[in-house]
Amino acid sequence: MAKILVVDDEAIISMQLEERLCSMGYTVTGMAASGQDAVEKARSTRPDLVLMDIVMPGKMNGIEAAKIITGELDIPVVFVTSYADDTIIEKAKSVRPYGYIVKPFNELEIKAAIEVALFRKSTEVEEQERLLVTRQRLSQEMAEEEGIPEGGAYLDLPKIKTILLKDIFTDIVLFLYTDEVTKEPIFKFSLEESLKKGGRNLFAYSRSTLLRYFPREIFKKELFTHRIKQHETSALLPILEKCTGSLLYPGSTESLQLLLDFSDIEDYNDIIAIRDLILAKRGSRTPVSGIIALNIGRIDHTRIKTLAEGIPKIIVSTGKDTTLSFAHQTFPADSISVVPQSTIDEVVKKSLEPVVLSFLDKPISGYDIVHEIHSRYKVLIPQARVYTLLHDLMDHGYLEIRVSGKSKLYCPTEKGKTHIRQKRDDYKQVIQHIIGEGNGIRAADKTEKKN
Repeated sequence: MAKILVVDDEAIISMQLEERLCSMGYTVTGMAASGQDAVEKARSTRPDLVLMDIVMPGKMNGIEAAKIITGELDIPVVFVTSYADDTIIEKAKSVRPYGYIVKPFNELEIKAAIEVALFRKSTEVEEQERLLVTRQRLSQEMAEEEGIPEGGAYLDLPKIKTILLKDIFTDIVLFLYTDEVTKEPIFKFSLEESLKKGGRNLFAYSRSTLLRYFPREIFKKELFTHRIKQHETSALLPILEKCTGSLLYPGSTESLQLLLDFSDIEDYNDIIAIRDLILAKRGSRTPVSGIIALNIGRIDHTRIKTLAEGIPKIIVSTGKDTTLSFAHQTFPADSISVVPQSTIDEVVKKSLEPVVLSFLDKPISGYDIVHEIHSRYKVLIPQARVYTLLHDLMDHGYLEIRVSGKSKLYCPTEKGKTHIRQKRDDYKQVIQHIIGEGNGIRAADKTEKKN
């Protein structure tokens, strides 16, 4: 079923939507509580559809977030909001939403809106593919009658500021990314440079908009393309065997440049088999080079480490302005921790009291604590749990309420400052004791073995 991102600044509504969507058979890829968070989650999880609230805290509201999500990621957005006045509706129409639902809503309304939006999107994709085929046919006819024009204009993509690796197009590179938008200009640059080098070029992808930039090269068979379908990744193996087989013929001077993007693929064992085949070809002096790319958010750290084995160079891109490169012998770097989000969820939820205490060094509302937890750790905590802790601290005289405008701020009393500082130190000591005790046991074991 379809993957859906839920965006609402009310945690209770988000949880209700998640429960209803799951009961209807949809997959909830994540929940966001602000416009900026919605954009980041959409970029990292690539849902099929976004259910978006309009009025939310922060610098970016739902309409502004929807404009980015639909414009950059081509993901349909359905607004779910309490506001239905003409001004809001006119602003919402400007981003061409795929639906508009006014709260309160029921399951039938939600399901109908989702299915209509997904159907509309699928028909638009089919139409785009039909137009691409038509464009390629017209290009072929033009080439046959008048010759292919030189210097055909490509649509612009953001420029890459930095390429960190030398000789990137003469070796095998593992490219791990979290930002779907960031990969496109890098891929475009890679294909352009590979085409300049000559030889054969293969671009395999599960989802991409790059084909529109290379109609002439595809037509002239300078660039071969292959769409990788879910659970059919192994079909790429015979294609690679065929592409590399003729490179070793006597007198052959051609090389093969690869760009393999497994962004939506979960066939991990098949990806490993493809990696092994490419490295084996390199080992037998077959002139093959290129990039193996994956979304780092879709695989855990143990698989990342396994996948990196034997690959000479690694690029890690965690955003538009953050790209790191490693030699294979230093990856993963000791200073970088790759922790599954599920682990963070579990730790924060089970350690909620020290997490809440960490925010009480200044006056703050319960609402802001909930949102700060979500922003910092990407964990959704029910508001009732946070307020229960705050009220318990008030009952013991550790907190008092001050009113600022329409907000109620929780402020530590003098007694509370001492209590909170002591509790935080106690938690810190317990954690250090647990870690230290484990180290002590290991040290003792080593001593016994030596004796």
